[in-house]
Amino acid sequence: MNNKMILAALGLDLKRVALGLQRGSFKMANRFMQEAMARKKEIATSDIDQYLIKLLDKMEQSFKTFDSSKKAEDALMYSTLFQNASLKK
Repeated sequence: MNNKMILAALGLDLKRVALGLQRGSFKMANRFMQEAMARKKEIATSDIDQYLIKLLDKMEQSFKTFDSSKKAEDALMYSTLFQNASLKK
């Protein structure tokens, strides 16, 4: 897969994380968090902009927070940013 497709898939996974957390479906949200982390590892960081690398690191840090509503907001924000980045490429 190329980085454009991986970023788009990452955005969708993050959107599902946000929806799961907002609905209270923590099992689903955790599953898609795992999927998002797997997508992160697939990205060839040598081919993407530096700001995307920083966003990927911040995304991983936001998953470690205990506040589920903050985690949902962050996941939705990163989802939008990664989807926009995939359209830009």
